[in-house]
Amino acid sequence: MGTMNQKEFFELADQYLRGELSAEEKAAFESFCADQPSYAAQLQQHREFVANMKETSQRLDFKNALAQSAKEYHKTQNKPAKVVPIKQSAVISLWERIKASSLVAAVVAVFAVFGTLWLSGYYSNLEKASSDYSALRRDMNNVKKNVNAHNAAIRDINDKKSVKGTESQFGATGFMLTTDGYVVTNYHVISGADSIYLQNSKGESYKAQIVHTDPSKDLAILYIADKTFKKAKSLPYTFKTSTSDLGEDIYTIGFPRDEAVYGQGYLSSSTGYAGDTIAYQISVPVNPGNSGGPVLDSRGNVIGIISGKQRGIDGAAFAIKTKSILNALADIPSDSLVTGLKINKKNSLAGLPRTEQIKKMQDYIYMVKVY
Repeated sequence: MGTMNQKEFFELADQYLRGELSAEEKAAFESFCADQPSYAAQLQQHREFVANMKETSQRLDFKNALAQSAKEYHKTQNKPAKVVPIKQSAVISLWERIKASSLVAAVVAVFAVFGTLWLSGYYSNLEKASSDYSALRRDMNNVKKNVNAHNAAIRDINDKKSVKGTESQFGATGFMLTTDGYVVTNYHVISGADSIYLQNSKGESYKAQIVHTDPSKDLAILYIADKTFKKAKSLPYTFKTSTSDLGEDIYTIGFPRDEAVYGQGYLSSSTGYAGDTIAYQISVPVNPGNSGGPVLDSRGNVIGIISGKQRGIDGAAFAIKTKSILNALADIPSDSLVTGLKINKKNSLAGLPRTEQIKKMQDYIYMVKVY
């Protein structure tokens, strides 16, 4: 069934509880919940919420039915009241006895349900799910603005002028996966771009082409298709596929401005936004332009790629795990590859001081410019 956000989950949960799913969809949903304990707990809370609301609704309907019966009864009594007390019917007597307790029970039930949901974080999850995740996608909006601005400029200049002649702003970050020119960045960075250029720390710029994209994981694989590009001898870093430990020291290098910027922090959660298992939550200063930058541990292993930050929480950002990057490489059709894919297995950063690690890495991290 793959990943889904909170809003999609609760819509599917409602269909499941109402019995609107087919047998195949029901089995897939139950399997998803069984594999995701956090979602299974939310499903149980949602089931209890719906049950309590139904019970409350039934109580209120009963109260209204009794009130209507009493009203109709009094309408039929056209004769003046006698001194002798009139014996009430069984229905009216019942109403008089339970009308107060019924209303109190209904109110208590409503407050109990909503109180439980508030304490369990139900509404905070919905609030997160209903938001546009604008903080995490802030880089995408900046890139789109740049693309629109450059397209407008290109239409106004002579068709013979090169795209390189157009004034450009830095967009985001990417880093090399293989020595022969394959680079990874975020999908939201290059989405909608007419052309892409990668600029290294020396100011050298290379034209790149999109080889593969995975929008669901926000990944894009690029290839430097430029005759002036020289193949590197080897990459200094390796790619870690096993899960890193909470609290582990990590750092990143990116282009939130027109020069490389270093950021240091620690791994704060083994899952990403809303429990996303393909990502980490990290405590690293992240700004627009850091998207697509590598996240490395102290030994020089790439453990992920920056995908954005969470609004309202200082220093809380997300990084897609390296395993998803390698899976994206494996998904590229062989006829789409310009050269073979050879992943580096030798790490030359381990044991070096951080400053030396950064010096050796800078030539393999690029500023991504889109037009």
